[in-house]
Amino acid sequence: MVACIEGPGGGGEQGVAPRGGMSRRDWLQGMLGLGALGLLGWPERPAWAAHALSWGGEPRYSESFPHFDYVRPDAPRGGMVRLAGFGTFDSLNPFALRGMPAAGLGTLMFESLGVASWDEPFSIYGLLAEDMILADNRLSVMFKLRVEARFNDGSPVLAEDVRHSFESVTGPKGFPMLRQYFGDVARVEVMDDRLVRFFFKRPNPELHLILAKDLPIFSRSWGNGKTLDAIAHEYPVTSGPYVIDDLDLGKRIGFRRVENYWADGLPVRRGMFNFGRVVFKYFRDETARLEGFKAGEFDWLFENSARNWARGHVGSRYLSGEIIKRSFPQSNVSGMQGYALNTRRQLFRDVRVREALALAFDFDWLNRQVFYGQYTRTRSYFANSPMAATGAPDADETRFLQSLKTPLDPSLFEAVPEVPDTPDAQTLRSSLRRAQQLLAAAGWKVGDDGRLRNAERQPFQFEVLNFSPTFERVATPWVHSLARLGIRVRLRTVDPALYQKRMDAFDFDVTTAIYPMSATPGNELWQMVGSAGASEEGSSNYAGIADPVVDEIIGRILAVKSREELEVAARVLDRVLRHGWYMVPQFHSSSYRVAFDYRLRYPTVLPLFYDPQSWMLQTWWFDPDARPQPPEE
Repeated sequence: MVACIEGPGGGGEQGVAPRGGMSRRDWLQGMLGLGALGLLGWPERPAWAAHALSWGGEPRYSESFPHFDYVRPDAPRGGMVRLAGFGTFDSLNPFALRGMPAAGLGTLMFESLGVASWDEPFSIYGLLAEDMILADNRLSVMFKLRVEARFNDGSPVLAEDVRHSFESVTGPKGFPMLRQYFGDVARVEVMDDRLVRFFFKRPNPELHLILAKDLPIFSRSWGNGKTLDAIAHEYPVTSGPYVIDDLDLGKRIGFRRVENYWADGLPVRRGMFNFGRVVFKYFRDETARLEGFKAGEFDWLFENSARNWARGHVGSRYLSGEIIKRSFPQSNVSGMQGYALNTRRQLFRDVRVREALALAFDFDWLNRQVFYGQYTRTRSYFANSPMAATGAPDADETRFLQSLKTPLDPSLFEAVPEVPDTPDAQTLRSSLRRAQQLLAAAGWKVGDDGRLRNAERQPFQFEVLNFSPTFERVATPWVHSLARLGIRVRLRTVDPALYQKRMDAFDFDVTTAIYPMSATPGNELWQMVGSAGASEEGSSNYAGIADPVVDEIIGRILAVKSREELEVAARVLDRVLRHGWYMVPQFHSSSYRVAFDYRLRYPTVLPLFYDPQSWMLQTWWFDPDARPQPPEE
């Protein structure tokens, strides 16, 4: 399942992404410790050097695997794919808090020490690193870099570049989210030109894996000595398969595939990144974007709007087969999408108030009348997985709760809260009556003027902040239901750049947000729902969750030793978060809706856990000999 924001956007970037989407990983235990290696260096091809790291089992692919199953290894190279950006951009640096980075940078230019496969819950295979080893005491990890790895200026990728990259993104001028994400790293040591070692503050079962997967590596020469936050318009010096070859700042960015890309022969890159050029053209709003696509101004579109999918993607080019519509299944954990209630605001600090707001959201009517029945109600932070809590705690969950040292609300031992179904007007009225009771208990009463007020006669009113008018269409029914409770809501739409700035500073009352969850949650939880993220500018803890119980559970999740322990701990976390009513849960879909030009082709085997735009950029190709085929009736 995948959370589906109704509105523009679609297709975030996996891998080296600065704002979320980071995945949990664990280790493949080494057979020997690292004590002697600090003095002797890396022996020639030691038997215990790992080509892959996996959590909870063996990697799917052996050391001699030829390519990932979900690629076409002999896919033709060349051609161009044109994509849409939304709003504008003013930076070529995706790892600084300031500025709006251009689309495509993370996927096309930046690489990491390892890459995750998309057809297993958790394995990482070496990319820049050919060997990876975790110390027996789990307090350090070493990576041996490939001799052939090169930056786009022709210089080799060296251990000093790895250290520089880490210290830049986690330093005081780096991105706060990554500083917190890699917070358990004590220091980095360069052992020799191609050997780098990370030392940990404490054992952390996933830290070596997320270092391999999520640490962006770039050359020390990028920015000519500037601090990371001062780099904005300098072209990145990176090792990825593309370089920037066309730039109209704020309007268009083009990428050209590197000739003789250093990693073309590696199994983790075979059959991948096949387009000769990739171009992003920016559109000011959703209407302009859709009309531009239908007019042939770009070639591929991940459609987030159910209404557009049902009514907007029509016309002569669809009937002729020049544009193809497909729904692609996927198996991602859905995560939590909903209205994030900013508990930094006094108005939302009472859990009874937050629950009342959730009770007023009529998903069933919205799905029937607006979404054409295309969505499923989101109920859990881990929907579509064994980590979603149901009913009362089972025996394992109860033991886990009882073992926590932080005082617990007794209600956590009862059935997990569920958002009510509202199949008809009568059930909605029942939900609104319950909401009214909760608000009254919290000190809010309806006055003679029909407005909900507290004891100080202050009205209950707030603003919902978004970056596209499309969100207003989705929010309007909720606003009407809240008005029946005496609550006044203002819908405010700002441009994407201002929206991102306000989100980074937590300058909002309510907004539509996603808490993306991986199949193996871990370190990313600190900045999504941990107390530290509540006050860390630029974090994705949009609701301002600061609960010591949540913090203790996250710490326990990072110490689990088995998949079974992880699922129990995650279900308990799900319970605690749902009892907190930090979000008004919305909806998700089990597939990706994609429209694309008939000359674009994709592999016959689909991955399981993937993002649609990254999947397209990495595995699709251009067929110049294709002919349009009208769809079957």
